[in-house]
Amino acid sequence: MKSRPKITRPVRKSNSATDSPKQTMTLDRALSRSGLASRTTAAEWIRSGEVRVNRRIERDPEKWVHTDQDEIEVRGQRIEPRKPVYIMLNKPTGVITSFGDPEKRKTVYAYLTKLESWVFPVGRLDKDTSGLLLLTNETEFGHRLTDPNSKIKKKYLAKVNALLNEDELSRLRRGVELEPGLTTRPCVVNRVRQTEKYSWIEIILTEGKNRQIRRMVESLGKKVLKLVRVEIGALRLGDLPVGQWRRLTREEVKGLTN
Repeated sequence: MKSRPKITRPVRKSNSATDSPKQTMTLDRALSRSGLASRTTAAEWIRSGEVRVNRRIERDPEKWVHTDQDEIEVRGQRIEPRKPVYIMLNKPTGVITSFGDPEKRKTVYAYLTKLESWVFPVGRLDKDTSGLLLLTNETEFGHRLTDPNSKIKKKYLAKVNALLNEDELSRLRRGVELEPGLTTRPCVVNRVRQTEKYSWIEIILTEGKNRQIRRMVESLGKKVLKLVRVEIGALRLGDLPVGQWRRLTREEVKGLTN
């Protein structure tokens, strides 16, 4: 039986000495980077014939373009590269971390009405988790923070529906098996306080598996009642009110990417 030929993507050569990875990208990414829409929406515009490159309709979202040299238009309006946007939102509970929802549930974009540029979430917080959420229009920034190899620390506060003893805290620290073949990395776990019925614990992760903290606590036969992300790297949620957002300072952006 003959083996199937390996398909490789052609490498685009630079058109000039001024080409750079930041200037040369696919058309859908260029529209997304401009702040107009997500890459998915941009691709839909392109395929429907609403985008022109150098005055010619272009229907291939993966066409390579040079943002400093090519003239790109959407519905007759020329796009211009926009400045990078980096913001933090104190996400409320009960809100979805996505642009749209088939079930018409409230999303984080309901709180970004005064933001002039399209941004996308850097990672996610599930519907019942609140706290620090980063959003940006800079794809490299987003990929850097969500890359598992970056091991950027994320701190959470969790309210558990029972008292946790030292042995249970140690089990969380060592790593627990969420499902066959899927074990969490060792992490930092500290008891913050306890009442007669509940434990508040601080957990610092360097990974982000789906519903990870809730599943970790469930492996002990307990349940997380409340979960708040309070830090990403050196960035702290601080006293930002729930449902409010602010721009990151230059120093904060630098601290997350260095």
